[in-house]
Amino acid sequence: MQEKIKQTAGRDQLGDFAPTFARLNDDVLFGQVWNEEAIDVKAKCIVTVVALMASGITDSSLTYHLQNAKAHGVSKEEIAAIITHATMYVGWPKGWAVFRLAKQVWDENNK
Repeated sequence: MQEKIKQTAGRDQLGDFAPTFARLNDDVLFGQVWNEEAIDVKAKCIVTVVALMASGITDSSLTYHLQNAKAHGVSKEEIAAIITHATMYVGWPKGWAVFRLAKQVWDENNK
């Protein structure tokens, strides 16, 4: 059995303003979907990074998911290969943008 993912960011950041969205984020997305055991957390991290990349999302949510990928065992070599591969399908500028963030996350001096 894999480690259970627990998230409170929805309630912490939006609980008073958008309680339904906060509940869906914390309880459904992270509480249920991220804890589904059909694929492991490392694979989910990779899928999420690529989905955000494909959507052109390069804000703090992508940084969070890159950090999450690193924390769940995605190596610098793996993330470089993943981003390179995805770039061929989602676009060169998106690849550059994601590489800038990934380089910061995997920077050995920035633990």
